[in-house]
Amino acid sequence: MNSFWKNTLSAFLGSGLAMIVFGGLLILVFILSIAGLIASASGEGEDAAKVKDNSILEITFDAAIVDRGKKNDFNFDFGGFGGGGSMGLDDILEDFDKAARDERIKGVYLHLTSVAAAPSTLEDIRKAVVDFRSESGKWVVAYSEQMSQSAYYVASAADEVYVYPEGMLEWKGLFTELAFFSQMLEKLDVDVQVVRGPNNKYKSAVEPFMYEEMSPANREQIETFLNTIWDKMVADVAVSRDLSPETLNMLADSLVSFDAREAAAQRLIDGTKYEDEITAMLKEKSGIAADDDLELVAFSDYRNARVPRSKDSSKDEEEEEAAEEEGDTTSANGKVAVVYAIGAIESGEGDDETIGSDRIAKALREAREDDKVKAVVLRVNSPGGSALASDVIWRETQLIKESGKPFVVSMGDLAASGGYYISCGADKIFANPTTLTGSIGVFGIIPVTGEMFRNKLGITFDEVTTNAHSDVLTTTEPMDEFEMGVMENMITDIYNHFIELVAEGRGMSVADVDSIAQGRVWAGKDALEIGLVDELGDLQDAIKAAAEMAGLPEDCRTKELPEMTDPFEEMLKELASGEATAAALESRIASQFPYLKTLRELEKLSRANGVQARMPFVIEFK
Repeated sequence: MNSFWKNTLSAFLGSGLAMIVFGGLLILVFILSIAGLIASASGEGEDAAKVKDNSILEITFDAAIVDRGKKNDFNFDFGGFGGGGSMGLDDILEDFDKAARDERIKGVYLHLTSVAAAPSTLEDIRKAVVDFRSESGKWVVAYSEQMSQSAYYVASAADEVYVYPEGMLEWKGLFTELAFFSQMLEKLDVDVQVVRGPNNKYKSAVEPFMYEEMSPANREQIETFLNTIWDKMVADVAVSRDLSPETLNMLADSLVSFDAREAAAQRLIDGTKYEDEITAMLKEKSGIAADDDLELVAFSDYRNARVPRSKDSSKDEEEEEAAEEEGDTTSANGKVAVVYAIGAIESGEGDDETIGSDRIAKALREAREDDKVKAVVLRVNSPGGSALASDVIWRETQLIKESGKPFVVSMGDLAASGGYYISCGADKIFANPTTLTGSIGVFGIIPVTGEMFRNKLGITFDEVTTNAHSDVLTTTEPMDEFEMGVMENMITDIYNHFIELVAEGRGMSVADVDSIAQGRVWAGKDALEIGLVDELGDLQDAIKAAAEMAGLPEDCRTKELPEMTDPFEEMLKELASGEATAAALESRIASQFPYLKTLRELEKLSRANGVQARMPFVIEFK
């Protein structure tokens, strides 16, 4: 966290007023928790969400979507203390499946303005809409006053799509822009020593420190994967809307969709309607009289609803639980462990939003040593990070294979650099067409701030050493030629080790891996063609494949690892440390200054320990 916020909060918490406010918050939290416990006890055996007949599931996606949702017993948004909370992709997919089986749910209302998710996650959600329609036979209606391109990509899978008559629809193509800080660093008298070796020309995480624009290699890789992702989006919309890819690209170029009525005329949507007209339509579709209230169930509430199961399925579950209690570990009662590796990779424990090598290695070890676990799926959503921490995790994946258990990887939005490092030894790798992966390469960054302190602040440094290079890696003076050579050799050795592991895991020659590595990022569809992944598919596809390889039924049970942080304890910890308030402040500032995230990532990058195997830039699709 930025030291400014820490100092500010420390001063605030030191005041008597702050202690009163903080005490009041703790009392409020205590009351809410007690109320939740009472409600939980009094409602035992009943649905947590009251779902009436002829209900409609309303989906807004009004929070950032992450791979794994927070679980709590009180249906209380603990994430809100950190600046708005989040929704779990796992919960979203599970609830679509649940709604398809729920006879009380007549259809789904996609009330979407925007969806805060990367292309691969959008792809998974859109597929869930398609599957919901085909498997349940129920309807899906999408509507908004204005609809972003990400929201439209999901909404286009609905039976009907409408926009407010005076509203707008974004359909314009993808773009991304990178921020470069070399001029700023020059003005500050800050130098950055970059070590990335001769075989990492696409490893462009360091470019914001060096250049004023993209290098030709970086531009080449971004153009390639951006067009691959756009082509996938166009292809999916073309099928749903019965339009040709050529027509969709023409419409994107003309920006015609920004006029809702023209978007309807071009069949991007089914028409324009006011909200009262949508309400009337939904009542008619769900069998509710015009003068009765619409039965809408919020997605956040439906997460805790229970769907009645058949007697046979309940019996099967009871038999499985009884067999497990009796110690039956045969394949018929086996599980697939799903280990979530989410966030940047670093040494140490980590948390639910970072991949700590200790925590993930422990989870993999637990899966390997559990006799009830017959196969392991590693769900990777990471831009990479520490090369050393990646290697620690990679070692545990190899021990799983040596134990005889199938080991499968499912790639989410990102499985790049260190994210690919921990994936490359799998028996089988799944990725979505829009997953960003590869980035096989490493680099090191050593900032030099001596001139800044001297010229801008009037601070000088002097030193005493015992040996010729005792001060190597100091940030006040640049490395000499010999020291730079040592660093370059180390980077080269780590890169060579990386591509050797990939070659071994993928059954390729080192030369072939090197030709597609060099730090280059690939979209999942292209990664399939060059042999970096085995199949295109989502997490469920990976779980099914792992189950089949282990001789388990397709619908076998899963065990999710590592255990998630208790949200109530996490909230109290954040409140006590002031991190929740600081996170909320940073969130507000980030909304006003869009490059704050890039600056924060680069700041973390500049102080990262050791050589980094990390995706080459912070990228957002717009």
